[in-house]
Amino acid sequence: MKSENWFKSLPAPITVTDAAGIIVEINEAAAEMFKKDGGRALIGKDVMDCHPEPSCSRLRGMYANQSANVYTITKNGKKKLIYQTPYFSDDVFSGFVEICLDLPDEMPHFNRDA
Repeated sequence: MKSENWFKSLPAPITVTDAAGIIVEINEAAAEMFKKDGGRALIGKDVMDCHPEPSCSRLRGMYANQSANVYTITKNGKKKLIYQTPYFSDDVFSGFVEICLDLPDEMPHFNRDA
């Protein structure tokens, strides 16, 4: 398996931006999720143009501080985990990766500290 195949076919939407906030990659699930917004045509666009306020202000802060943002939403009746995290190449800030995971209504939780 080629190393990029997992990214393309993973059934969770993944969007990658560069350090300037330009969308540089989306996988097939993200292209489908953002189909109404252009799908794969979003590659090369500024991520700020894809979000309303207050999301833009939050994103600007994330880029300035290179900090993660993790939260859950309910959309179309499904609960989702949104995980936005900076990535680095040779210790240099390179952009953000956003992963969107569907969460089941009931989900076991295991305390590994116990």
